[in-house]
Amino acid sequence: MEWLQQLVNGISIGSIYALIALGYTMVYGIIKLINFAHGDVFMIGAFVGFYGLTHWHIGFIPSLLAAMIICSILGVVIERLAYKRLRNATRIAALITAIGMSLLIEYTTIFFRGAQPEAYPDNAVISKTFTVFGTQISSESIIILVTTIVLMLLLQFIVHKTKIGKAMRAVSHDMEAARLMGINVNNTISATFAIGSALAGAAGVVFGLYYTKIDPLMGIIPGVKAFIAAVLGGIGSIPGAMTGGMVLGIVETVVSALGFSMWRDAAAFIILILILIFKPAGIFGKNTREKV
Repeated sequence: MEWLQQLVNGISIGSIYALIALGYTMVYGIIKLINFAHGDVFMIGAFVGFYGLTHWHIGFIPSLLAAMIICSILGVVIERLAYKRLRNATRIAALITAIGMSLLIEYTTIFFRGAQPEAYPDNAVISKTFTVFGTQISSESIIILVTTIVLMLLLQFIVHKTKIGKAMRAVSHDMEAARLMGINVNNTISATFAIGSALAGAAGVVFGLYYTKIDPLMGIIPGVKAFIAAVLGGIGSIPGAMTGGMVLGIVETVVSALGFSMWRDAAAFIILILILIFKPAGIFGKNTREKV
């Protein structure tokens, strides 16, 4: 049952990538911006969860909610300070600003708390191991999967059943037409950043629960991999981000299980290259013509 064990591990890792990838894909779907500071919002979420568990002693669920709230506020601040003024700027200007914002968050964190890593406590949740068909499944893996599924269902409800969700879809389809119809585009974009950043904050907490070790530069690699997951699924597609994250997590785990653990990070970039060559729009993406 080794393959089933690896599948469980892959789904756990893929769930984390999927939560981060949702933020990338939502922001891109609205304003066509790759928010490279998103991985660092994920890092802030991990630290908020850590302090909630170790310093504030408020338990896992309240720590998760605190991370989501603080990261959503951070996402709105980033959008208002850095990206709002660049709506009509060139793509390269927005991209450079996103990279600069990423470095600013990382090194501001290091300035205030230092670069030393931290470790999530062992008693963050009740730790048990369940045996299913000969496969060992930890309670942490179950919590990660349940958290991911609940948040993804909540996101689907927000996007398809609420007023702000309808506004987000309208702005994504045609920003100028949405503005003419009376939709507050600025508030809609801020709400998109808030929701995406809240999901990244939740991913940070479950990442700390799964991997234990966190540090101020931890958002770089997961952030890039989540971006690859978003491209794999079809950037701008919410189901695509979920699928891409899961696929990437399973592929990484299989590569490690086959004895090529040194290649697990490279596997993500190989997938990106293959997707860009053979299916640039991604699994769920649609080929669209773009005037340049």
